[in-house]
Amino acid sequence: MVLACGLPFLMSAPAGADTETETDTATAVLKPGDRGASVTLLQQRLHDRGYYHGKINGVYDEQTMFAIWALQKSNRLRPNGAVGPEVWKALEEPAGDRPMVPNGGANRVEIDLRDQLLTVYRHNRPVLVSHISSGSQVPYCLNGHCGNAITPVGDFRVTRRAPGWTTGPLGPMYNSLYFVGGVAIHGATRVPAWPASHGCVRLPLAASKRLYELVGVGDRVYVRGKIYKP
Repeated sequence: MVLACGLPFLMSAPAGADTETETDTATAVLKPGDRGASVTLLQQRLHDRGYYHGKINGVYDEQTMFAIWALQKSNRLRPNGAVGPEVWKALEEPAGDRPMVPNGGANRVEIDLRDQLLTVYRHNRPVLVSHISSGSQVPYCLNGHCGNAITPVGDFRVTRRAPGWTTGPLGPMYNSLYFVGGVAIHGATRVPAWPASHGCVRLPLAASKRLYELVGVGDRVYVRGKIYKP
């Protein structure tokens, strides 16, 4: 460790000094609310893998937790937000890509209702992987609008884009990408670990900003999966 410029010799660190090495940083056990160099490294590696699109600020915040959930689900780990040896290993040796529609086109969006994951492919490479919350499967009535909270399964294309915040009869939506009728992929402030929407596909705000940059009108959207059971 370099302690100061121009010192020709190594000094023993005083009691309580930060002696964390890069190896230590990459094996730290982390949880939401933690701060420091280990979290910074975690965020950077998540970003490099396409999971994290927020600020790399060394704070294990909600957007970081969403990225960890996505990584854990992609690697068949329990999505609990806890960072330990399994998560660090997944970042170093990720599970191989398992596209649902390998012949669906070089540029596409895949939505996995079973695992509650969204993956964006560009040139047949996954460039964004995000946790989502899809339709709750529960009938609803809100502001005079009633229906079944079901996310449709099938092959679609993005038909319309709505930038920024918009407010519909069922609530606010951010950077909406409509792919069938009034059903859209959109950012939301509430993206729980279970299906909770009225039928749209919710994703974290940071991921929705990047998604909106990547996906345009006419891009293919494939929705697959059975009714989600946690």
